[in-house]
Amino acid sequence: MDKKSPAIFCFLVLFALAAKADRINYTGSKTALNINHLMFQQHTAKADTSTTDSIGRGIRARARFKGNRDSIKVSASRNIPNLSLQQMLKGNVSGLYVQETTGEPGSEQSMMIQGASAPIFTKKDIYGQQPAVYVNGVYLVQEHPFAYDVQKYDYNRIGPATNLLANIDIDNIASIEVIKDPVSLAKLGPNAVNGAIWITTKAAKSGLREISFNSYYGMVQASSVSTVNGVFENQFRKPFYQKYASQANLNNYASYLRDSTNLDYFGKSNWNDLYYQNAPIFSANLGITGGTEKANFRFFGSGTKNAGNADNTALTKYNAFFNINMTPFSWLTVSSFLNASRMDRDRNKSLRDRYAEVRYLPDFVNPLSPNKDNYQLFLNEYRKVVDENRNNLVNGSLSLNFKLTPKINFNTALVFDYNEGIRNAFFPTTLMDGINYVSGYFGYNQRFGLNNQLNYAYELNKDNTFDFELGQAIQGDTYKYNYARGYDGNSDFIKINVVEGNSSNSNYLNAINNFYLFRYTDRTKSGLISFYGSAKYRYKNLLSLGAVLRRDGSSTGQPDNRWVTTPAFSADWNLKNQYLSNNKFFNQLTVGASWSRVVKPFMEDRFSAGPQYRSEYGWYEEPTIPTFGGFQGITRPYNSGWVGYGVTLPYADRININASSTMFNNRLSASLTLYSRSDKNQLLNIPVSGENGYSSIYKNGMEINNTGADLTISGVIIPSGRSFGWTSSLNLNHNKNKLKALPDGLNELVIGDDKLKVGQSSGSYWLYTNNGIYNTDAEVPTDPKTGQKMSFNGLTLKAGDPKWVDYNGDYNITDADKQFKDDRLPKVVGGWMNEFKYGNLELNFHLFFALGQKAINQFDANRYDFANRESANDINSIKEVTTWQTSSNLKSYPIYNPWSNVIPYRVDQDLFLENASYMKLRSVTIGYDLSKAKFISKAKLGFRRAYLYLTGSNLLTITKFSGTDPELINYTGYYDGTSLPIARTYTVGLKLDL
Repeated sequence: MDKKSPAIFCFLVLFALAAKADRINYTGSKTALNINHLMFQQHTAKADTSTTDSIGRGIRARARFKGNRDSIKVSASRNIPNLSLQQMLKGNVSGLYVQETTGEPGSEQSMMIQGASAPIFTKKDIYGQQPAVYVNGVYLVQEHPFAYDVQKYDYNRIGPATNLLANIDIDNIASIEVIKDPVSLAKLGPNAVNGAIWITTKAAKSGLREISFNSYYGMVQASSVSTVNGVFENQFRKPFYQKYASQANLNNYASYLRDSTNLDYFGKSNWNDLYYQNAPIFSANLGITGGTEKANFRFFGSGTKNAGNADNTALTKYNAFFNINMTPFSWLTVSSFLNASRMDRDRNKSLRDRYAEVRYLPDFVNPLSPNKDNYQLFLNEYRKVVDENRNNLVNGSLSLNFKLTPKINFNTALVFDYNEGIRNAFFPTTLMDGINYVSGYFGYNQRFGLNNQLNYAYELNKDNTFDFELGQAIQGDTYKYNYARGYDGNSDFIKINVVEGNSSNSNYLNAINNFYLFRYTDRTKSGLISFYGSAKYRYKNLLSLGAVLRRDGSSTGQPDNRWVTTPAFSADWNLKNQYLSNNKFFNQLTVGASWSRVVKPFMEDRFSAGPQYRSEYGWYEEPTIPTFGGFQGITRPYNSGWVGYGVTLPYADRININASSTMFNNRLSASLTLYSRSDKNQLLNIPVSGENGYSSIYKNGMEINNTGADLTISGVIIPSGRSFGWTSSLNLNHNKNKLKALPDGLNELVIGDDKLKVGQSSGSYWLYTNNGIYNTDAEVPTDPKTGQKMSFNGLTLKAGDPKWVDYNGDYNITDADKQFKDDRLPKVVGGWMNEFKYGNLELNFHLFFALGQKAINQFDANRYDFANRESANDINSIKEVTTWQTSSNLKSYPIYNPWSNVIPYRVDQDLFLENASYMKLRSVTIGYDLSKAKFISKAKLGFRRAYLYLTGSNLLTITKFSGTDPELINYTGYYDGTSLPIARTYTVGLKLDL
């Protein structure tokens, strides 16, 4: 047996052992087999030849199925102080839509590739839409939505709620690719069912020693707002009271607005000086590479402080990365990397987020004062608060690549990713109406995988070649959290990990006798084992055909439906070589088509268990209380939905037809992809009649289709070889979403305030149509058959009520008269990048846009519905200090009777539906390469590059939307006005390469 035989033997043993997994007995969701699929797909990552060499091929080899993918220009992105991966990609790639619903640094953000695959009714639903993110082949584990099961409000996830993709540092990245091709995604497997983002870090180059340093310093600019006080609010309400108010309404006038001599609400409105502030941001990083052909390494370290321009929010992060590659033998390459990060987040001080966390609503009769001195008193009390938010992350891999023969290659890789979140919170009695609050959270997400791959290149003759590949992967995921919250401690001196105050005080360390404590803990484990084989045939340089066959087993499926076999196919035709070899207009012209089916594992393990019990002892006001009367127990899932037998795994079918070309001596390139993606057999929690005892039941059968086109055009307008150069790139995506089927053959289904209907977009709004106002009772139509006036859900309409359109003609406005209106997501998204060069000077600017999206202005609906908002003690009645501001683009609505029982300013009507399309000047950068200047070159300082740059970000927004920013719309399409602004930022930076 030679030296290479043990590697082959090990692979065969692993393959045989994995094949037995089909016979493994599963024992339910909490003890499910821990084997989830993580494809360490070196064959899907395109190498950056400027930073990698043969040592790094184990994790960076060129794609065997290149497919439809887009790369961003990393060199230009490094000059922009983006904090997260989502911000790096925003507007840079066709088909990728990024939602940044708040400007608070480090907060959660989302990405979607080529449309929404499922309805988005809550923030929890966005988790199942996210693409897979790989760093050097390691599939990164993200937060899990199961923590929302113990939350009362659909706001921030419990814990630090930090965007875990904010730990990625652009200065350590060689390339970022967004993979959308069906066959490439099929090779990545079920993890990439929503698309994939492939990140390759920088690596050492043999025989070259390099040191690079990059640092920037800048400021975020405070927002300029127009502040108001009680005078403005009284003037706003005056027309309503003059027209409709009864004596009882006048007697119940808001107490804080009654006395115009009260300087707390009628004095100076200068709170904005404390809330909106200029804040510094800065970052510094150092990269060192070196080594030889036998062994090389790269070290990278960075520290970043990013701040918001409001509420003293910030994120501080530290990152350390180490990569080492060795070739002890000509037939063996060992590659490994380790990446560690820490992120600390300074959260906002908003009332809404605080009360959503504590789930305790005090009296909201008197809001925060707009006066600076009074607001400072609030901030002084907030100094007693403890709000620690920290995330620690570590991931890495160890890869062995065996070149068994010149045509046979075997790779095995052990990969892992782990992150943990910690939050400690304490709010004193002075901020909680006499009740203090404490909570502690610790949670972690971990992923481990073992992946094996065997490649064989076969050449039948010089015109016909084949590439074969066999792969196998085992991976397990675990998500866990412990969470506790408590109320009414005896002393504000006793906090999470801080004891302060006067030690001589009798209450200094008094026992907490009346402390009310609630504990929550949960863990979910999932796994997936996969086998696949692929083959690719090439005829000359004209035609290529490819196929992939997979066998995936998911522990989140039920025992009789855990294994699914899925195929994929592709064909590419080089028209340039076939018909246009002598044509000088086209330098390259290819067309292709591909199709794949990929299984879509459930995110939760509960569906694998079938009928089950849950800890649900809550009621309408407190739906997530796990106990009753101090006693713990379990019940059937009456409120969350019945899970029966026969639940099967959903899957996604994709088909792409694409064409790409380069022209004019490679100065112009264009690519067009027409796609259709159908997510089929999806599980939906559908309502059932009350006689069942359950509120809903989970059933398969929902199908959603997204069809559209991706277009990318880039060109060298003026070649850089001249004194002046100009390059430009435009990307566009048009997407149409349609609901194709519902469970049980249903045609439509109402879920809460939303409605799904076959043939409509799954993101359509379902609203009443508003057609004006009834100025008199005589204007209200009368049913000629009954003589009854038009009504709203049985309530007779009167003067001052809205004219809602009665579509079914029954003279009673009900849900049957609601119509589908527009869409939550944009129809067209894209970006336009330009780069100008003149000598050593460079200028770049980036525009991005989202067109055709609509949003419900919930902020205006609540403002006009003041009569109901002030009398309702719910979280939507909270008035932040930011309610004391106005803008020049405020909309005006009809003066309805706010005390009417029909709730004229209800949010579910098209009165508040607005055009939320926008275009933004995302960044402008001007830079100068000092190393090319004569005074630097003559000094012989040894710099390969010394680049000085200045960047402005988020500089201009063009929109008709009446809110502060159309980006600040939440995932369900509602604008509530509570999000922090996305700050305008200015930075100056210096890059040094030695």
